[in-house]
Amino acid sequence: SLDEMVHVAREMQRLGFTIPLMIGGATTSRAHTAVKIEPNYTNGPTLYVTDASRAVGVAGSLLSDELRDQYVEKVRQEYAEVRVHHGARRQVINLLSIEEARANAFKGEWQHYQPPKPKSLGVREFDGYPLADLVDFIDWTPFFHTWELAGSYPKILDDEIVGKEARQLLDDAKAMLQLIVEGNWLKARAVIGFFPAIAEGDDILVFEDEALTRPLTRLHHLRQQASKPPGQPNYALADFIAPNSSGLVDYVGGFAVTTGIGIEAHLDRFEKSHDDYSSILLKALADRLAEAFAECLHRRVRTEFWGYDPEETLGNDSLIREEYQGIRPAPGYPACPDHTEKATLFKLLSVEASTGIELTESFAMYPASSVSGWYFSHPSARYFNVGKIGRDQVTDYAIRKERPLEEVERWLAPQLVDGGR
Repeated sequence: SLDEMVHVAREMQRLGFTIPLMIGGATTSRAHTAVKIEPNYTNGPTLYVTDASRAVGVAGSLLSDELRDQYVEKVRQEYAEVRVHHGARRQVINLLSIEEARANAFKGEWQHYQPPKPKSLGVREFDGYPLADLVDFIDWTPFFHTWELAGSYPKILDDEIVGKEARQLLDDAKAMLQLIVEGNWLKARAVIGFFPAIAEGDDILVFEDEALTRPLTRLHHLRQQASKPPGQPNYALADFIAPNSSGLVDYVGGFAVTTGIGIEAHLDRFEKSHDDYSSILLKALADRLAEAFAECLHRRVRTEFWGYDPEETLGNDSLIREEYQGIRPAPGYPACPDHTEKATLFKLLSVEASTGIELTESFAMYPASSVSGWYFSHPSARYFNVGKIGRDQVTDYAIRKERPLEEVERWLAPQLVDGGR
């Protein structure tokens, strides 16, 4: 993750490294490198490389006795200018105290609401889910972004600049997709689960039984603290679950899917034949299939397994626009930005035993072509960005999670506001 890159830069500085640090990847940027990474590693040069094809040229400049010093100084001056411009653009964020934010929470009309009950409670596993059933759920727009082709599908196919390249890439992708499906190159596995739940403050208590006597776990969530215009609440995901005071029994779901099982054998084959293009293409398609699997299962959850919207007939474009009832937020993403909450999800669903998906020490999922998250059914449930939060909420969150404050601050670093409450 981007935060891990910052951590690595700090460790290189602490350990006295002087070698160049080259930054690249789909989520990286020149601005992030200049603002977040370079200031933490001053012993050696830090350089953003736009793509792998340019890495050789950058490395050549760094190895050249004639070019190195001038090149490094030029980059450092450019990054200093980026930081100045970035600082000038930063807006002052007006934060509420966490108490004020909670007072402005979303208020569900619980006295007029009956939470829909899933068809069955507990965990359900899927092994060898048909890949052919996932193809129609693929969202192709992010696929083109992987190749740094800007535009939305299908409009990108007629783009004056990149249209020809996009069409050729799509033809290649569909040809390989046919091989993947017909040859069973990848195995799709998943696990989903539904559990009785109630909200307690900003947390969600999960139970084994509807009498709420056998607790399973607690889901910790964060609340928006930015000051909002009148009538706009400060959301936390717990707002979409009935509180204990309502007297209702609500439900929460969880899921984990992967289409990355079996990919390594094919990547090894491409590596041995020096076929980098096919290797990248396969990884990109596996990622798209994983997202398609998550979308496919979520539809079955809404119409079948939870069944709160059995008459849904949305097409794929409407699914991509998320025009359905309910949400499936993922730990590490804007509505629940704490990656460590994946550990709670994985334990609750026995994800590793059920699917083979593992969590790394930085809470990334392996195989990489995996998706996991929570299911919420409330008709007002929506995606939102927690955004910046104050020190008061971080301290409260650390207490609720029973984790050291320093550890929590590290994982929530992108959310912290310096000088926050």
